[in-house]
Formats: sequence, C-alpha cells, structure tokens
Amino acid sequence: MRISDRVLLASVLAFFAVAPAAAFDGTPGGGGNAAAPTILSPTGKPRSVEEFVRFGAQALRSGETEKGIDSLRYAADQGHAGAQWKLGRMYAEGEGVERNDIKAFEYFSQIANMHADDNPASPEARFTADAFVALGGYYLVGIPNSKVRRDPTRARDMFAYAASYFGDPDAQYHLARLYIDGDGVERDPRFAARWLGLAAHKGQYQAQAALGGLLFKGDDGIPRQAARGLMWLTVARDSAAGPDDKWVVDLYDDAFAGANADERAMALVYLEQYMKTRR
Repeated sequence: MRISDRVLLASVLAFFAVAPAAAFDGTPGGGGNAAAPTILSPTGKPRSVEEFVRFGAQALRSGETEKGIDSLRYAADQGHAGAQWKLGRMYAEGEGVERNDIKAFEYFSQIANMHADDNPASPEARFTADAFVALGGYYLVGIPNSKVRRDPTRARDMFAYAASYFGDPDAQYHLARLYIDGDGVERDPRFAARWLGLAAHKGQYQAQAALGGLLFKGDDGIPRQAARGLMWLTVARDSAAGPDDKWVVDLYDDAFAGANADERAMALVYLEQYMKTRR
C-alpha cells in the first residue's frame, strides 16, 4: 500500500500544473495583485521583499492590521512563501480579517504550486508542508459554495506527500487518521500505526493519543499492548491543552480506568524510558 516518493511527487505535481495565478478550483489565486505600499528605506530606495515581510509582521504585532496585510500581500504577490503562508493562516482562522476559506485555499495552493519539489531542508519547506496539510484538510471536508468539493482521495494525496517527502508529523497524523477511520481508503490500522509511530516520536501529541488508543485496545493486526498504549496516552494528555483536545483526555481517562495495576506500573516504566530518550 505504500506509494514511493517519486511516484507520489509526480502524481501531485500533475494536478499542480496550472498557471501560478490559478488555484486548484480554477479561481484567481492569492487575493489579487496588491499595489506596493509606499515604504522606502532610510536611503530612499525601495525595500526588499524580506523588508516588506518584516514590516508587515511588525505592523500586525502593533495592531496596524490593514498596513500589515498590505505589506504581506505585496510580498506574497512577489512569491514569498512565508507571506503567503501567514495570509493563508489569517484567512483560514479569521485572524485580523474576516474568515475566508477560499482565499486561504488560494494562498496555500500558491505555496504548493511553487515549492512542492523544494529540498525538504530548504527554508520554505515548513511553509510548504503546512500548506499541503491545510489543503488536505480542505479537500477532506470541501468548501461550501465553491468548486472545492469533498475529495478524500486528494486529501490523502496531500497528506501522503507532506508525510513522506517532507516528513511532516502533522501530515503523518492526518494520513494515519484516514486509515484508522477508513475515510476514502480501505481501513488499515497497521499501516496507520506506522505513520502514527513516526509522528509520535516527533512529539505530535494527537498521533501519540491515537497510537496509544490503538495499542491499548488492540485492533486488526495490532496485538493489545496496554502498558505501551497507556504510556503514549499519558504523554499525549500532558500536551493536550486546547478546547478541541477533550478527546485526548477522555481517551486517557478511559484507558487509565480500564488498566490493571500491573499495566499502570509498566506504563510508568515505559514513560521513564521515553523521557530519558527525549533528554
């Protein structure tokens, strides 16, 4: 079931082969061509794209949202991946702007179009990997009143590419989640567990929780390893802090309540060993 990186890269780039101004849904990309803000350096010369990004970030921190967005949009139109990513995140989360999933989708698409085959060690890699994950999330549910329809197969391709080529732990978790749930793919807990293990060892707490749940209860092709599962759930619980993390805490509580004394004691031994390796 594993797809080689080369084949996957070719398949992903095949449907990236559109003009830079066009997003996956065929709409114009990036929110339009912004005019350059009138920002000059102390010498009177035009600032570089990096200076626009720094100015935009500083303006946002100072509460000058409109000025910050103008600067970031100008840098994004020049192809700056960091500016495109920041704007994509702002529109996706409604941070300082009205939430607009289509604009977010367009910015993330620009990054993926331009940097899909960049070296995973390049400065743009973290933005690109996150853009693939974001696009996978959009394809998983679709965007209402747009051409971006729910497409679990494309979602899997997005997650799989970022998980394998960039080694992104969030992508590895989301890819595994598809195989746990059987969403758009044949359910395969063993395949999911491999990806969860990679992400869990990188500190991705959702993967730690999902892996812990699989190991504690056991699943198709996965023998029950209650102590090991409880250890991962303990690690995940300590990192779960957001309102959307209740499932992690609930999973831990259920496992702890269902574990016997020997399993709890062994989980502590595993936890001590894990913490030593983390140091």
